[in-house]
This record gives sequence, C-alpha cells and structure tokens, in this order.
Amino acid sequence: MVSAGADYTNQISGDIKEDLLKRLRRIEGQVRGLQRMIEEERPCQEVVYQAAAVKAAVVQVAMTILGNQLATCLAQEMAKGASPEAALKRFTEVFKKFY
Repeated sequence: MVSAGADYTNQISGDIKEDLLKRLRRIEGQVRGLQRMIEEERPCQEVVYQAAAVKAAVVQVAMTILGNQLATCLAQEMAKGASPEAALKRFTEVFKKFY
C-alpha cells in the first residue's frame, strides 16, 4: 500500500533496527503461542492476557518507528524544501493511521 510519506527513505539506524527486529521476532513467538492457546482451548482469560501482551508489544514497535520518523523523516522532508508545517502534516497523517 502506498500512502502519504511513502517516498521517505527508511533511515532506521542499526541499533534501532536490530531492536525492532528482535522485538518483532519476540512478537512472532507470542502470536504462535496465542495460536497454540486457541488450538488447545485454553481458558479465555489466559488467551485475552496473551493477546493484550501481543498488542502492547506491537504498540511499542509502532511507537519506536514513529519516534524514528519524527527524528529523521521530518528532517528529510524539510531538507527537500517542505515547510515545517507540511512536514508535520505528513507525520500527523502517518500517526493517525496508527491511532
């Protein structure tokens, strides 16, 4: 899907990128665990707690990416000649997609 800001260069630094990939692998494991819990017909409360943990982990990944965008992509946008208002508008559009 192409959206506003799709022409941003992905400038996630090495440390942040490695942290994100590590978190995503952990989330992948949590989702597999959630699938097993459903297959095993585990109690609803346990399944919901696990789903909440997955949601919280995904939110943390998204917030890290949004923070990175705020720090780097807005600067990129302004370096291309965009006004601070236009750059902030693009960031806000991306932020609204998440929330």
